[in-house]
Amino acid sequence: MEIKEAQAKVDHWIQTIGVRYFNELTNMAVLMEEVGELARIMARRYGEQSEKESDKNKDLGDEMADILFVLCCLANQTGIDLDAALEKNLAKKTERDATRHRDNPKLQA
Repeated sequence: MEIKEAQAKVDHWIQTIGVRYFNELTNMAVLMEEVGELARIMARRYGEQSEKESDKNKDLGDEMADILFVLCCLANQTGIDLDAALEKNLAKKTERDATRHRDNPKLQA
């Protein structure tokens, strides 16, 4: 599925099941909440914190999908085509970082 299709599916879900979009500021807060949930699981599962029993069955992909869903909401609300935005962003990173990471001694193993 392309991101454009994901944005359309999210919009359809909002229009048919979600009643309406939360306002942009509310969705921004929801996005931060979802990122925090992912961060908590990552820190405990892959970091140095011990994993809580209640987090052991959390689906990492589902947590990431929650973030993508809210990001699509925000993009839809603000008129952003995430396909185009990602292409532009990758081009910027490619030009800016053409040798930066390759030449970084910290990344040489």
